[in-house]
Amino acid sequence: MARFDNDPFTLKDNQKEAALFRRRATVSAVFVLAMFVVLFSRYYYLQVIEYETYSTLSENNRVHLEAISPPRGFIYDRKGALLADNRPAFTLTLNRQQVKDIDAMIARLVPVLELSPDDVKRFHARLNAARKFEEVPVKLRLTEADIARYSEIRHEMQGVNINVELSRYYPHGDLFAHAIGYVSRISEKEEATLDPVDYAGTNLIGKIGIEKYYEPILHGKVGYQHVETNAHGKLIRVLKRTPPVRGNDLTLHLDYQLQKIAHDQLAGRRGAVVAIDPTTGGVLAFVSNPSFDPNHFVGGIPYKIYAGYRDHLDRPLYNRALQGIYPPGSTIKPFEAMGFLHYGIVDWNWRLSDPGYFTLPGDSHQFRDWKKGGHGIVDMHKSIVESCDTYFYTLSDRMGVDRFHEWMRHFGFGEKTGIDLVDEKRGSLPSTKWKRERLKAPWYRGEMMSVGIGQGYFTVTPLQLAMATAITANRGQHIRPHLLKSTTGPRPYNVSNHPDYTVPYKGKPEDWDLMKRAMRDVAHGDGGTARATGARIKGYEMAGKTGTAQVKGIKQGEKYNEKMVDERHWDHGWFIGFAPVDNPKIAVAVLVENGKHGSSVAPIAKALFDYEIMGVIPPPPAPAAAHESDE
Repeated sequence: MARFDNDPFTLKDNQKEAALFRRRATVSAVFVLAMFVVLFSRYYYLQVIEYETYSTLSENNRVHLEAISPPRGFIYDRKGALLADNRPAFTLTLNRQQVKDIDAMIARLVPVLELSPDDVKRFHARLNAARKFEEVPVKLRLTEADIARYSEIRHEMQGVNINVELSRYYPHGDLFAHAIGYVSRISEKEEATLDPVDYAGTNLIGKIGIEKYYEPILHGKVGYQHVETNAHGKLIRVLKRTPPVRGNDLTLHLDYQLQKIAHDQLAGRRGAVVAIDPTTGGVLAFVSNPSFDPNHFVGGIPYKIYAGYRDHLDRPLYNRALQGIYPPGSTIKPFEAMGFLHYGIVDWNWRLSDPGYFTLPGDSHQFRDWKKGGHGIVDMHKSIVESCDTYFYTLSDRMGVDRFHEWMRHFGFGEKTGIDLVDEKRGSLPSTKWKRERLKAPWYRGEMMSVGIGQGYFTVTPLQLAMATAITANRGQHIRPHLLKSTTGPRPYNVSNHPDYTVPYKGKPEDWDLMKRAMRDVAHGDGGTARATGARIKGYEMAGKTGTAQVKGIKQGEKYNEKMVDERHWDHGWFIGFAPVDNPKIAVAVLVENGKHGSSVAPIAKALFDYEIMGVIPPPPAPAAAHESDE
């Protein structure tokens, strides 16, 4: 009879099934026991053997060390007016360690914060330059509307936060931009040279001007805090805090009102004004016009604004007072004349008859005086008062370029002044060696004629001319021009107001006073090239010298006609001066590019003298009046 396994009436083998169950139960028990042993071993390894390691990691996930940026030192003028301030600013930042998909997050933020393609580009540049643990700014200086829109989606933005930090603010906008400078984001190149501990948590650094020169004492000392956060990185509490130390406050010699007068008197014209206190070397006014608003640069300037500055025909970013190199024209005649006396070439009584031109022996070329027909009989005093070119053609030829170079160096020409600003230019002071090294050419005698009246290869900065004027006002004593008057804070800094040297003059000591008298008569004497300005002065007397620097060459025998020349090819106008004459309190150099004549520039200096000496704030400048001379 056949047997079928699926027959319901077939009897079960209970013994066999029990044995099968026991085998399965034993295998399962062994497997469970093995897994328990493995789990227990891992637990023992983590909790006992590696306790210290993972305890530290856990604590680091919960507790973070954060750097606290120190407040930057304030900058004041000599009377306490605030020139550089710190103000709270809201910044949206991204933590790359908490944001997995940065590109997607930025794309999400674009419509919320109205980010432009340039904003996104700048963010990625910051991201590439930032340290891994730093929060990277997405948008600086958030508006109230930005904050309101972001608040609506904040719960979706893990790793994106709004931070409040102090940001630099310049309350007077473009008025002090070329002197104070500005701060901006630390570049990759700068980061490579900075102490990472000193600048931890700091995003801004001085770029130009006082902000850069005194960066080490303005910056302060970074602070730290240990903070406890949750799993989402949100701050729970501060466990320990070491406060930062704010940077030194600086007080400058600059005077807000004097600076404003100089700026207003330029009346929108391209130029520069530098005023120095001859007794201390302190720079009282330092204006380059046109200027720019340094607040645009704090934290990164928008491309359109920067392009507007960069491409502007008048170059507002160009510091004319410090870096502008120009021929000085007749302003150098007082310094040069002291050289004639120093070398014994002539004395004050030596005279010549001026026909209106000078010729070298054996040469028919005429070096023309600015005054057609000449100045008649001219001595040294008259040569300064009326700015006689023929007098200086004659004597500069006798002096020669190498003695000229040697002497004029004592007034700071051809060298940097050493002012406490960066990127100063030195101009050029020619000599036979200078031309041979620079131009690979010999020096020709006729070239001295141009140099002797402040043209040709001789170029200066407005700052150099102001310093030379202060040296003359000081009867030969030189004090390095400087902006910083004093500083208070944790980092000591010594400011020197003592003379650096005295010009080694070999003539009579009273020659300095006689030169000051001659410069006084430029403004107050008959025939003086600035007599119209001097006639309007009340309560004091000033000494000065006008100068006209040629921009476009004129052929022999031709007459300069400004109506036929483009405005940007007109002559530059210069004026240097100091006041009062006997005990000078202020020395000034004024340049107006394409200002045509030095005599038309003199009223700007008078406005500064009126305020510094008499306390008078002048009204806005009147339309230019007819000049009394071409100088």
